[in-house]
Amino acid sequence: MAKGKNVLTTGDVAKICNVAPRTVSKWFDSGQLKGYRIPGSKDRRIPVSELIRFMKVNNMPATALPVGKTRVLIVDGDGASALVDALQTKADYEVQTARSNFEGGLAALKFAPHVLLVGLLANGVDAADICKTIRDNEELQTTKVIALANRLTESESEALLRKGFDGYISNPADAAEVIGKIEEATAIIY
Repeated sequence: MAKGKNVLTTGDVAKICNVAPRTVSKWFDSGQLKGYRIPGSKDRRIPVSELIRFMKVNNMPATALPVGKTRVLIVDGDGASALVDALQTKADYEVQTARSNFEGGLAALKFAPHVLLVGLLANGVDAADICKTIRDNEELQTTKVIALANRLTESESEALLRKGFDGYISNPADAAEVIGKIEEATAIIY
């Protein structure tokens, strides 16, 4: 399985679970293992988060799952160097930055972040456009998009959620709050 891959084939899942690909297809077809079919094809795709859930429910060892650092992409016109340092040192995240929508789109495709932090008021960044682009890209469906904003009203925060954001951080300067939101967004609830 390639680094940064968020969606697996039945063959990938079979190798991880040490079973035949046909067994994985049966799990998928019976609804035990959730995922989706590629349009116009019979090929199946299973998100990594769903495989982890399935393995836990069925008491399967997750030792074959590639474990890596949480990847965070920050799209902010200012670069957010203090935030990058805090995320790398306090939480041991793999962090990359981008200063514009264009750079952010390229970085998201290459880096495949678990979480995308977007500065709402950053110069050269259209947060709503970035969020829509991530939501429209099949390869980035599992990426969580969180807005970096200061003091939002309740109606503003509800509007962000309606636009497709997974959450927002009211004080981007507070590393503990940022790390907490990232952990919350990437947690798998059983």
